[in-house]
Amino acid sequence: MTPNELPYTDPSRLAEALLGNGYALLRPEDVARLAGCLLSDLDALVPSWDHLELDNYLKDGGRYRRRRHSCFIDDGKTLSLTPHRAHWQPVEYNALHGGMHRLFAPMDPGTVAQPAWQQLVRSLGAVCSQAKPAKPWYVEAHQFRIDTADGIGRPTPEGAHRDGVDFVAVILIGRTGIKGGETRVFDAHGPRGQRFTMLEPWTLLLLDDAAVIHESTPIQPLKEHGYRDTLVLTWRAHAFQGEDA
Repeated sequence: MTPNELPYTDPSRLAEALLGNGYALLRPEDVARLAGCLLSDLDALVPSWDHLELDNYLKDGGRYRRRRHSCFIDDGKTLSLTPHRAHWQPVEYNALHGGMHRLFAPMDPGTVAQPAWQQLVRSLGAVCSQAKPAKPWYVEAHQFRIDTADGIGRPTPEGAHRDGVDFVAVILIGRTGIKGGETRVFDAHGPRGQRFTMLEPWTLLLLDDAAVIHESTPIQPLKEHGYRDTLVLTWRAHAFQGEDA
């Protein structure tokens, strides 16, 4: 595989790839096809990334991350927005920010109401259910903008990690004026690994969180200023983290 080639997955083998390799990587057009919409429908979600709020919880003192966060329940028939709640992870999965109840600004209601949002999240939930039958799914959605205003931005300041959920999707929304941001996926129990850089908007990486660890390398500006926008979705059976009975 040359540096410009990505290890894309045949869309018909998504669940098989998740179970066999621990991850699947989709081309933008395959993401739209899976969601049953056009790329232009997905692009209608993009303007909301210009209105994210500063993440004030970064323990490294950085001001390079903006985000919004909302939670949903997917029962297999409908995707329902839950009352707004804090994001929480145990220290074992996030050594830097684990153990903190981090309350971020919610996603814009207009974004959540768009048909493309429902179609995207529900279609990915259906793939997760093929790999691991579970209903309902407890879904968390994180909109991120990592910028280089201070010279460097860190998409994963906690380093290579798992999220403590069942499945994770990392979707590139866009890259502007940056270099870096390489995606790295490693077998959680062995030496296998994969490294690549997502460049096209709506390229999607779906991960089996128990099987692999992942990270994204820091970004730097090509000239004066740049940023990288992503959407991270997580699916967890039984409950949101921190709410298990």
